Order: sequence, then structure tokens, then C-alpha cells
Amino acid sequence: MAGPIERYLLDKIRVDGTIHMTLIDPEKTFPYEAVKIAENANFSGTAAIMIGGSTVTSQKQLDEVVQAIKSAANLPLILFPGNVSGISSHADAIWFMSMLNSTDPYFLIGAQILGAPYIKKFQIEPLSMGYIIVGEGGTAGKVGKAIPVPYNNPELAAAHALAGQYLGMRFIYLEGGSGVKIPVPPEMIRAVKQAIDIPLIVGGGIRSTEAAIVASNAGADAIVTGNLIETSEGAQRVAQITKAIKRNLHR
Repeated sequence: MAGPIERYLLDKIRVDGTIHMTLIDPEKTFPYEAVKIAENANFSGTAAIMIGGSTVTSQKQLDEVVQAIKSAANLPLILFPGNVSGISSHADAIWFMSMLNSTDPYFLIGAQILGAPYIKKFQIEPLSMGYIIVGEGGTAGKVGKAIPVPYNNPELAAAHALAGQYLGMRFIYLEGGSGVKIPVPPEMIRAVKQAIDIPLIVGGGIRSTEAAIVASNAGADAIVTGNLIETSEGAQRVAQITKAIKRNLHR
């Protein structure tokens, strides 16, 4: 049965067509900076704040950043952990994800086994997700020992996603990698969306309204951007994205 955060996301997708989520890396953000970012996120119309990174090591800093964000933004806060160190008891939910194309069993199921008791103890809502590294893959691909799906092989990405759905995962995430030059191409997004019946999240390399519209039109149900939100100008750019990707405007 879906929990309150999952129902919220599904309802937002149903109404808006494509939603935007803001990603914050706690290793690169001080609590006072997180407050400003959270305020900008509220202004921008983003649907939720994701917090995490591939190399989170300081539990104290993670907790402080999470608490700072929650004090400044009335938005769901979803953990996006790269490891068990990315779990904070102060979050609302967590992407309980398996990296489907990792060569390391730790990222397929090992970290999840270690983290599950803490998620239950802290009463954090788990959001089951199949995580697929594509294209360059960025740091997430390197740390997770993934074999990225090439952009020119959308059928392979679709097969990964469908396997995730059949394993019971409730969301699929196509990850192009943080800071990559080329975002996930529309042909790959379209192929994956046509193969699955669950929400599709796309992230990596989306820096403009135009790129967000392309992803939305191809079938992305949610688009994730990171450091765009960190300045007041960035908040306006994200606001433009959130407005542009609504289904009644472009899909």
C-alpha cells in the first residue's frame, strides 16, 4: 500500500503531468546554505526536495542539512542515498533503490539489507525504485561500479526498467550523472516510458527549460535538477522549468 509521500507524488504527477524535484548534496552544502536553497525551492514550485550524493560520509552534517531544509520549506524531503551513511532519521521518505546495472552485489541488495532496519526504526517511508545508470554515468556510476547503458541503446534501458517493474519496484530512475554534458536523450526516455507502467524519473545534465521540455515530452514523469536552485536566479530558472513541463502546456 502506498504511503503518504508516494500518494503525494502520484497525485502531483496525475495533475501536472511532469513534476520537478530539487536535489541537494549535503556534502557540498552547509546548513545555512540549505535554508536559502529550501526557500528558493519553495519559490520555484518544485514538488519535493531530494537530499543525497554518491559520497556522503558525515552523518552529523547530513542530519543538520536535513533539519535546516525542513525548517525552511514545507515540502516532502526524500533521501537519495548513495550508501547506508545517507540515512537520516529526520527525513520524510527515502528512495529505497537498487542500482540495476551495478556489477557489485552491495549496490544491488547489500546496502539495502543493512539500511532496512534503520528505515523501519526511524519510520521513514520507503519508496521502492529501480536506479539505472545511463550515458556517462558520472560519479554515481563510478562509485556504484555500474556498466552504464549507452545512450544509443534505448532498448537495453527499457529492458532494465521493465525488469525493475516486474521485481516490484514502484519508480524507475534514469540517471545520466551529475554534471554531465549531455542529458538522457528523448529516444531513451520514450523507449523506457513505453515499456513500463510506473512513474519514470529522469536526472543528469538538465540545465535549461528547453532540455526539461524535451524530457517531459518524451515521457518523463519527474525531472531532477541539482545546483540550478542555489541562487535567486536559479530559483527563477527552476520556476520556469516547473511551469513549462506541466502536461497541459507541452505534452
